[in-house]
Amino acid sequence: MIGLATLRTTRMVVLMGIMAASALVPCGASPGFATGAAPSTDPHVDNAPCVAAASADDPDTIIAVCGALVDNARMTKSDRVKALVARARAHDRKGMLDSAIADYDAALRLDPALADVFGSRGELWRRKGDRRRALADFAAALRLNPDHPTARGNYKSLAQELERLGALMVVYNKPSVDCAATRLAVEKAICASPELANLDREINAVNAQVVRAASSGNPSAGRALQREQDDFINRRNAAFGQPAYDLGKEMRMRLDHLLAVERH
Repeated sequence: MIGLATLRTTRMVVLMGIMAASALVPCGASPGFATGAAPSTDPHVDNAPCVAAASADDPDTIIAVCGALVDNARMTKSDRVKALVARARAHDRKGMLDSAIADYDAALRLDPALADVFGSRGELWRRKGDRRRALADFAAALRLNPDHPTARGNYKSLAQELERLGALMVVYNKPSVDCAATRLAVEKAICASPELANLDREINAVNAQVVRAASSGNPSAGRALQREQDDFINRRNAAFGQPAYDLGKEMRMRLDHLLAVERH
């Protein structure tokens, strides 16, 4: 004989099952369990929490909230794309570039006509050092939107960078200075290190490019940029050999600065 407690438990389980099933049915629709009719279409999932999280600009919250919606089959395609893009930007802000790229990949599989997403993914590839993939993404963005200002600027600067790197391969491991004639200790150090030699050659090439570009429209701007380069070299020569001076670090910082000038 079934005990009263067991009966109550059984009834509660059945009731909970009915409530769970009913929660999937739109308001006013009949579940169709008794009549044998086909179940109603699942209601659309509200993406408001993801939108609110993106507005709050908290990467961790965006990743958690929007991530919960990304794989939900009841989400519309457009809302899934929005959730993926929001999560990608949050991953980017946290320095999780591979995760951000994966989200952009998924968004483009859902909608391959998103110029902004191609442009954003291209910027991530560029930051990871994969210039070829970056260039392909910028080109794809421009095919979709020829007037896309960011993609156009990125494509132009990256194409110039690749052209310059191609030219530099001819003189790989050779600095801009004449190693046979130099007497400066810092230049001897550059000549003795393939890494520093390549940095020196690229700094010289990028500086020449930005000075030439600036001078074409404003000669005084070009002269100002060259003075900046001359000041860097003078500081480098004076500081080399001091205990706290890191030549490689200073050269990389100078190259990054010049590349930023070139892009803008």
